[in-house]
Amino acid sequence: MRAILSVVGKDRVGILAEVSGICRQYQANIVDVSQTVLQGFFTMIMLVEMDTGNFLQFVDYIQNFGNENDLKIHAMHEDIFKSMHTV
Repeated sequence: MRAILSVVGKDRVGILAEVSGICRQYQANIVDVSQTVLQGFFTMIMLVEMDTGNFLQFVDYIQNFGNENDLKIHAMHEDIFKSMHTV
């Protein structure tokens, strides 16, 4: 399955490395990534491929990581993302 991750927070060193490390921990292959810093705010969208069986644990873990590190991280199944953005 594929999932979309969005990450927003105050910019600091290591955000991409930390999120990528969590992806590696859950065997989520990063297919594409886009990031930028807007006036001190880090923003990133990442497309990952992973096994469906680990997805809910991955979502819980990465969202808790975000909460503990002043980042807003959302992870959603690609099908839900596409449905939300189809008129």
